Amino acid sequence: MSLHEAFEPTPPPRPPAGHRLLEGKVVIVTAAAGTGIGFATARRCVEEGAVVVVSDAHERRLGESVEELAALDGAQVTAVACDVTNEGDVQRLYTTALERHGRFDVAVHNAGLGGTVPLTEMTDEQWARVLDVTLTGTFRCTRAALGHLLAQRSGCIVNNASVLGWRAQPGQAHYAAAKAGVMALTRCAAAEAAPFGVRVNAVSPSLAEHPFLNRAIPDEDLAVLRRRELFGRGAQTWEVANVIVFLASDYASYLSGEVISVSSQHP
Repeated sequence: MSLHEAFEPTPPPRPPAGHRLLEGKVVIVTAAAGTGIGFATARRCVEEGAVVVVSDAHERRLGESVEELAALDGAQVTAVACDVTNEGDVQRLYTTALERHGRFDVAVHNAGLGGTVPLTEMTDEQWARVLDVTLTGTFRCTRAALGHLLAQRSGCIVNNASVLGWRAQPGQAHYAAAKAGVMALTRCAAAEAAPFGVRVNAVSPSLAEHPFLNRAIPDEDLAVLRRRELFGRGAQTWEVANVIVFLASDYASYLSGEVISVSSQHP
C-alpha cells in the first residue's frame, strides 16, 4: 500500500471570522442560490462587510438563499432573478445594482453548467447548452459589468473557471472547453480593463464539495477525484469563496489577468 492510499482524509478547518475586507463595497454574485460556491461567496462577502446583490435563474431557491443571508449580522442583500443566457436579464442585474446602490465595486461571475458525457455520445445540443451557460454566460456578464466599471474607473471582476480548463477528464469535453474559454476571456478582459484601473481575475477550483455534486459527477468518479487531492477531500465551498474574497479585496490590488488555482491535486 502506498503512502497516499493509507492516508486518511484531513478534515476541513472551521471557517475564519470576517475581517471587514470588503467593507463599503457593493458586490454582485451570480448563481448564488443553493449550496454551491455562489452562495458561499455571497455569505463570505456579507461576513466581510459588503453590501451584496445576488442573482440566480432559480427564483424560489434565490428567495430562500436571500432569507438565509438576511439573517446574518449586518446583512444588506438584494435579489435579482437572472438567467445568464438571456441578455435582457443580464443587463437588468447590473442596472438594478446601480439603481439600488449607485454603483457596484465587484462582480463575481459564478454561473456554470456541467455534466458527464463521452465525447462520441455528446450531442450538439449538450455541447451548446454547456458553452452557452458556462462560457457565453460569463462573457455576457463580464461585458455588462465592464461597461459600468470602465466608466467608473474602478472595481474588479472575479470569474469562476476550473482546473479542467488545464487538465483533461473523461466525459468533460464541453465543460473543460468552456472553462478554458473562461480563463482566456479573463486574461483578455484584464488587458482591456487595466488602463481604466479595473482588475479581472479568475479562480480555478479542482473539487468543491456540496450536496448536489453527484448530479453532475457519478459517486464512483467523485471518490477517484477526492483521492487525487492531497488532503483526501474536496474543498469546502467557503474555502473557494475565501480566495474569491481575497481577489475582490484591496489586498489583491496588483493582481489582474490571473487564474488562481484553488486546489490540492497531486500528479
